[in-house]
Amino acid sequence: MEPTDSVKLRAAQRAIEKKAPFHRGRNEIADAVILEVYADCVRDKSLKGVRFAFVTHNKDDFSEPNGDKRLPHPDVAALFSRVKSLYFISLKEALSRINPGLVVGIMDEEDWSEEQRELSEIANALNELFDKVWYGRHVEIADSVESGKIKVVGKREYPVEKLNQNLIRRDIWESAKKAARRVEKKYGVENLGPWDEFDWGMLSGRLSALRWVLGEEWDVLDI
Repeated sequence: MEPTDSVKLRAAQRAIEKKAPFHRGRNEIADAVILEVYADCVRDKSLKGVRFAFVTHNKDDFSEPNGDKRLPHPDVAALFSRVKSLYFISLKEALSRINPGLVVGIMDEEDWSEEQRELSEIANALNELFDKVWYGRHVEIADSVESGKIKVVGKREYPVEKLNQNLIRRDIWESAKKAARRVEKKYGVENLGPWDEFDWGMLSGRLSALRWVLGEEWDVLDI
């Protein structure tokens, strides 16, 4: 279904009001559009007698934040009811509610397995995480340069014998700024932070996990 202008406006209004799925301070416009498209289906009077179900694994954005994750977030709860519009966080549970026979021998959780991702998909995700973590650290250094905490110096002024956290060579800094512009062009500045502590934890955890999958040790976060 193509989202209407009305759907897009309502999704944007959710962002302005910080309502789910925007309650965690992240850009979730795509999820908000999906939710509002679903809302249009539920409210469509020409579909009288039709039952609907919203099925998602995204419990952080759509479910009750401090309680039973099987319940919708209070910001979206008005869309759901016990009969016409149901909320699920498991496809198996949704199918069981419609017809238990659909899941017998087909989606038994003990026998269910996800299709493995291609190596290229893992590598692409790893490269994106690397870029975003590097960019976040670059922004911190740029703030320190601007405030004077870190001084940009020439090769002759930079000590050869040991690393100095308060100095950075001018040629290295210029290269870093060019690299940062490439990252901005590739992903868009709006998708590069600023990151809060939760976001940093997620980015770092994902980077560490994918590196482990590809053969490195745990907690390798060198950039």
